[in-house]
Amino acid sequence: MTHTHIHTTNGDRKLIYAILVNVLLTLAQIVGGLISGSLSLIADALHNFSDAVSLGIAIFARKIAQKPPDAFKTFGYKRAEIIAALINLTTLVLIGLYLVYEAIWRLYEPSDIEGWIVIIVAGIALLVDAITAALTYSMSKNSLNIRAAFLHNVSDALSSIGVMVAGTLILLFGWIWVDAVITFMIAGYILYQGFTEIPKTIHILMDGTPEHLSVTEVIKSLESINGVCNVHHVHVRQLDEHKNALEAHIVTDGSSMKDEEIKKIIKSRLLQDYMIDHSTLEFEHHNEQCGDHINHSLCK
Repeated sequence: MTHTHIHTTNGDRKLIYAILVNVLLTLAQIVGGLISGSLSLIADALHNFSDAVSLGIAIFARKIAQKPPDAFKTFGYKRAEIIAALINLTTLVLIGLYLVYEAIWRLYEPSDIEGWIVIIVAGIALLVDAITAALTYSMSKNSLNIRAAFLHNVSDALSSIGVMVAGTLILLFGWIWVDAVITFMIAGYILYQGFTEIPKTIHILMDGTPEHLSVTEVIKSLESINGVCNVHHVHVRQLDEHKNALEAHIVTDGSSMKDEEIKKIIKSRLLQDYMIDHSTLEFEHHNEQCGDHINHSLCK
């Protein structure tokens, strides 16, 4: 059994544990919310349930992403995790909008709330959220999909703190309206997370240029290589979160350096300077006509 397989198995086991505790917590919060009449507690329960679902999708996506390339997916299946992240984040936004809708109605039709039940259940939720976040923290560093789940857990912990504050204020001052206000705050934070992370996933799915790269700088760097006088038809994209690809036409000046030698230098620079480990290079000479009708007059 390889180290990679052991690491993946341990990671999936952590995700399964996180799903189980979130499902149990969701049930406890829903019961507590119904008994106490607290909308913010039910809101927190929905958020926890979305975490359990997102973690389930994450496990499924991780399994698909491990499949090797084949005739149907020649670049492999790694983007399955990006698609899973987009699904999770979109669902998160929908939940946030639903909570805003419910909070508005609660402002118009307030109901009695049992503060102590809210505080106790939210305190248990805070503990579980902290455990779940700890289970996913190490995995979140290298995965947009798992990072989204981790951020959900962090926001859950903050939500639980907010719910406890609401229960305390209701006990001390009878401010029933604060339940709806806390729900607005939870929804706002959920929406903020969703709208912050969704553009990143869409950028990858749309074959966007990696954020840390400038195509202009890459071209200038390659044109500074001895034997290269022009670089055009350049496309840089992310195959997945960690793998970048480039394709380009390289015009050589007809010097003594062979194309293979220049190619080796280019690939080495792309990897070391720009973390581009997959490149497709088409070589042309300065006295040849490029299919893109690029002016090679600069090559002498």
